[in-house]
Amino acid sequence: MAVPEIIPIAHEPDYRTSTVGRFRDGQFLASVTYALPEGFARGDGRQEHKRLFVVVHTFDHDGHHRESDIWCAGTWAEQMERPHGERSVVARAEARLAAALAGLAEREYGDIAIRPFRVTVDGVLFGLVTECHADDADGEEDWAELYPDGLGFSAPWNGGYDT
Repeated sequence: MAVPEIIPIAHEPDYRTSTVGRFRDGQFLASVTYALPEGFARGDGRQEHKRLFVVVHTFDHDGHHRESDIWCAGTWAEQMERPHGERSVVARAEARLAAALAGLAEREYGDIAIRPFRVTVDGVLFGLVTECHADDADGEEDWAELYPDGLGFSAPWNGGYDT
């Protein structure tokens, strides 16, 4: 089954899609997520290359991508050096996310429906990207993957996802 033009994403409080919804100017999808640059080979240096990002994507009311605010809070190595307190990487990321969300006028959490998009920042792919199964003979795209969060959306296209 082909990926629809507009993909629903269900709001799930206290879970992976808890920070999605609508605001005065459209829709938003936000998260705090660790990511490695594309093509990074496992091995030495992983802790220095694994970075925690604060991501806020905004869309118009019809689901077209408008812009992305993507900010790196620090690395996994930094978080391990200072795992607690307001100066930890995670605490900085949570504060930045809270401030970004507070800046969305008339924000309401809830289900959204957006179109596929992609943005690359510092070698990391961010976006909702259509994918297809390797064994799909007709080549139709049949799911959409949220990068780098690792959430897969597919039929029945009701906003639910797999991790």
